[in-house]
Amino acid sequence: MCGIIGVVTTKTPAVLDLHECLVALQHRGQDAAGMVTLDKDFFHEKRGEGLVREVFTSEDMQRLKGNAGLGHVRYRTAGPLSIESTQPFFSSAPYGMYLVHNGNLTNTEELRSFVTKRLRRYLRSSSDSEILLRVFAHEVEETLRKSPKASSVRSVLQAVGKTMDKLHGAYACIVLIDGVGLLAFRDPHGIRPLVLGSRGKGPKRDWAFASETAAFPAADFETERDLNPGEAVLVDLKGKVHSFQARKGELNPCIFEYIYTARPDSIMNGISVYKARLRLGRLLGKRILEVGVELDVVIPVPDSARPEALEIAHELDIPHREGLVRNRYVGRTFIMPDQTMRVASVRRKMSAMPLEFEGKRVLLVDDSIVRGTTITKIIRMCREAGAREVHVASAAPPVKFQNVYGVDIPTRRELISHGRTVEQVRKAIGADGLYYQTIGDMIEAARAGNPDITRFEDSVFTGDYVTGDVKTAYLRELENHNHHG
Repeated sequence: MCGIIGVVTTKTPAVLDLHECLVALQHRGQDAAGMVTLDKDFFHEKRGEGLVREVFTSEDMQRLKGNAGLGHVRYRTAGPLSIESTQPFFSSAPYGMYLVHNGNLTNTEELRSFVTKRLRRYLRSSSDSEILLRVFAHEVEETLRKSPKASSVRSVLQAVGKTMDKLHGAYACIVLIDGVGLLAFRDPHGIRPLVLGSRGKGPKRDWAFASETAAFPAADFETERDLNPGEAVLVDLKGKVHSFQARKGELNPCIFEYIYTARPDSIMNGISVYKARLRLGRLLGKRILEVGVELDVVIPVPDSARPEALEIAHELDIPHREGLVRNRYVGRTFIMPDQTMRVASVRRKMSAMPLEFEGKRVLLVDDSIVRGTTITKIIRMCREAGAREVHVASAAPPVKFQNVYGVDIPTRRELISHGRTVEQVRKAIGADGLYYQTIGDMIEAARAGNPDITRFEDSVFTGDYVTGDVKTAYLRELENHNHHG
């Protein structure tokens, strides 16, 4: 769930666009941030822990010279929180290249052994992103060795396909390569998002790759299109765009992007995130109406549940009110790195207005219920504010299984719905009523924006992993590793 950006400009310094786009992608990661730029033959980089505004100083902005660059905001899903694990990652050969990656590889240990034992390369971190870079750099080197007369662009694009043959899992990558250009590629299932944007007209246009279309307006880029699953796109040093279908792909995007991760003003894979959330609310509202529960007011848990709450209130024909006030200087609790920090941050994150709760039967609407930490505290807060009853509607179905593709749901022990019935979850969180989205309605809400998608990556709800290579032994190992720290 990291955020990545890559930019090639004709006149203006790339660092200005990188900074603005990273701020627009801050919701995708708050642990760390990094940027690198290329100024003729020299790279300039800065990485640090914290938010974008905390990591980069005015001195950094002056120092990061050049018309091409990469940026990354990190949300930790694998590896420790340290400067060594903060992207971008660098490889000195061939060419000299930096990489940023959003996703998670599921054959990391196999690849680690390949890199360290067969290739005899040293790894500075435990990050799967660094391993991915080493594998890609090796494949570029091998392609150049076998076809020394081939162009650098052709060699790099061919190497992407060879790299994909070795990778399992989800990955959206951008690579800045000295003497070649800016490369982006997406895994053959298109699990993690990646979009291409441009600025200006004619052959002298500026180009950008980003995790979300919402990153582009901040730097006046316009969206061109999504990268296709299994596709590589390279903008060379002359500004020419080369597209190459590295491996056959089928679009199976992560449905959690539409429920929680992405900004509502993004359009991913032809689907408006905002409209998908409206449809989620409309369908859930109809289900709640069938139950016949008596309610007085609908109140969203800010921020991502607002569209769903509006539609639920419309379907139920009762008022929609903003009864919970969010402190915008506190990070998203779901992406806090541990449970203790999540619990401590809830009361800092928001407060309840008694004016909207006193004596009322309230329906709280949340985008999803993962660990149950946040919603339990909020329900208690609502009762303290005078609510007569507190019901909860989740715009997502029960989250029951691990995510292995880049969302921090690594162990089923943490999931409040795993092994519990809806009634048991209701009692555990202290709600008077609990209403979940159905899996069928969730799929319908997303697919309505792009009927060509035959299957979404929805493993956290179904336990069915779209890549088809996630084994029980791997899940058990992941569970034990996270349980024991």
